[in-house]
Amino acid sequence: MAGRFPDAPSSGAADTAVQGGFHDPVFGSQAVFAAVMNAFANPGTITVLDSRMGAPAALAPAAAAVVAALADGDTPVYLDERLREAPGLAGWIAFHTGARPTGDAAACAFAILGGGPCPALPDGFAIGTAEHPDRSATLLVTVSALGGGPPLVLSGPGIDGERRIAPQGLPDGFAAAWARNNALFPRGVDVLLVCGATATALPRTTRIRST
Repeated sequence: MAGRFPDAPSSGAADTAVQGGFHDPVFGSQAVFAAVMNAFANPGTITVLDSRMGAPAALAPAAAAVVAALADGDTPVYLDERLREAPGLAGWIAFHTGARPTGDAAACAFAILGGGPCPALPDGFAIGTAEHPDRSATLLVTVSALGGGPPLVLSGPGIDGERRIAPQGLPDGFAAAWARNNALFPRGVDVLLVCGATATALPRTTRIRST
């Protein structure tokens, strides 16, 4: 269900909105862009997304870095219910990127999922079309850790044989949802699992099985 963002934030929320961002906007955004591209070229590897920036506490530094580097006025950003209620977060995204925060998952280019209720993956998000598969959403899924959880085996392009990951705190039913996402190819969503300043990429071409 689409959420509503406040039209006139309180002074405290407005102060939060203008704080932070990349310490060096040009170098920071270029470095994060390169790191994200490398992560998607090597699914399942852990990538440090430069955290030399400030962001509201509700947002993982890796997610903040991705949005600040890649979002702009033409890329609506979806926030799940918990993040929509975080003071200053919607304003921070709008101020630092020009992107329009939205509660409409089907209309977003990026979705930040921080543990609140959200549409089902991938069905509730933009999955592109056969002619334009790039018109799909990239999901930034916050997890509690990128290691120490139930092991998952990855295979597919960018992986030599198999690669194992063990994130903690994946959404319920993630493996089954990912199988549905695979079946949509070339359509489908792409995912970055984020924790702190680190991330692991799962492009739609990656296959996942439990051990």
